Amino acid sequence: EVQLQASGGGLVQTGGSLRLSCAASGFTTDEHPIGWFRQAPGKEREGVGCISTSDGRVYYARSAKGRFTISADSAKNTVYLQMDSLKPEDTAVYYCAGDLSTRYCGATVTTGDPLRGPFIRWYEYDHWGQGTLVTVSS
Repeated sequence: EVQLQASGGGLVQTGGSLRLSCAASGFTTDEHPIGWFRQAPGKEREGVGCISTSDGRVYYARSAKGRFTISADSAKNTVYLQMDSLKPEDTAVYYCAGDLSTRYCGATVTTGDPLRGPFIRWYEYDHWGQGTLVTVSS
């Protein structure tokens, strides 16, 4: 059974850091991309970034670039989202998801928008974790 479990959320002050973890089972994260997404109350789901260790590519949405880092530990079958310089607008439920239909993160990304940056197509990810809440206080 394919499962993803996100953890590590919590309450942090503006400027602080958190590291989220996404533990996968039932498939190998080396073979399929893992995406990080978030959804704030009353807002649409937003892609944060994705990683595919099969080709070593990582994509970040503009909102995350320079502050967030996605990495993977193959031995633990776990993907991480390191979030630094957190802002109140980062407050959201964060989800990790896997797309088992492809090996490459790039296959789930639309590029070319100079304002938004890479758009990670969340609707292509077919397996989702339960979400972890991140609250950034001002």
